[in-house]
Amino acid sequence: MEWINYVSYFFGGIFLANTIPHLVSGMMGHAFQSPFAKPAGKGLSSSTVNVLWGAFSMAVGYVLIVRVGSFDIRNTAHVATAGIGVLLISLHSARHFGQFHGGNSSRKP
Repeated sequence: MEWINYVSYFFGGIFLANTIPHLVSGMMGHAFQSPFAKPAGKGLSSSTVNVLWGAFSMAVGYVLIVRVGSFDIRNTAHVATAGIGVLLISLHSARHFGQFHGGNSSRKP
């Protein structure tokens, strides 16, 4: 297996995890931060924009994991590589979005 496949699985995990907050917020009709907001990543985007961004992230994640290389769900290295991408973006998102939604305990009053 080439190393580039592992890079693809890592970023595929990032995109798949990024799908969740945008798709869920959009489906609930809530505005949420997105790259298209002003300022990017801090301002709020409409629920429709978030559904579209979530769907796009899901499609990119699918392509990076399923269509690149030969991802095997039974291969621990493949799953761990994608899982590390999921974990890292989740931790980053928790800290970043926590400052806007009260979930960051290190936020100064």
